[in-house]
Amino acid sequence: MRFNTLLVSGSTLAVVLGLAACNAPATTAAAVNAVSPATNTAPAETTSDATQPAAVQSALPKVLVHKSPSCGCCGAWVDHMRQAGFEVQVDETDELEPIRKRLGVPYAKGSCHTAEIGGYVVEGHVPAADIKRLLAEKPKAKGLVLPGMPMGSPGMESPDGRVAPYTVELVGMNGTTTAYAQHGH
Repeated sequence: MRFNTLLVSGSTLAVVLGLAACNAPATTAAAVNAVSPATNTAPAETTSDATQPAAVQSALPKVLVHKSPSCGCCGAWVDHMRQAGFEVQVDETDELEPIRKRLGVPYAKGSCHTAEIGGYVVEGHVPAADIKRLLAEKPKAKGLVLPGMPMGSPGMESPDGRVAPYTVELVGMNGTTTAYAQHGH
């Protein structure tokens, strides 16, 4: 493989690398364990979050993730959610925009996958800890969004462990967003 030198800013590189990751074939365990369209069943849970008691894990609502069949970073986020104790069902589709519209994801706040969890929408690579906080606090809101694909967010980990600063936003019932959690300081 031949590499050409290209000067770009860190954020541009993260976006380019992120898009490449999203378009890469899904080779994670989540991709292998995704819901079978023929049977429409999810695989048996094989992972759990050792820091959470079994009663807390079983109390977590099921997650329905809408994602492109070819998106590897989405599969890695599904793995992250399963490791955090969530039961995850995957709906593979290339028609995400109608789903985002139906669930109230604000314009320009999209990412590469959309999830439905406990009556909330979760858009993008939102950390499981932020989702657990949302479910515990139960705010009157549509859900959480993490626009784009920030380097170091769950499913977008970098080989050197760097995390770009990013903000998870809470989507109010009127569609406006406010900062909910800061990461990568």
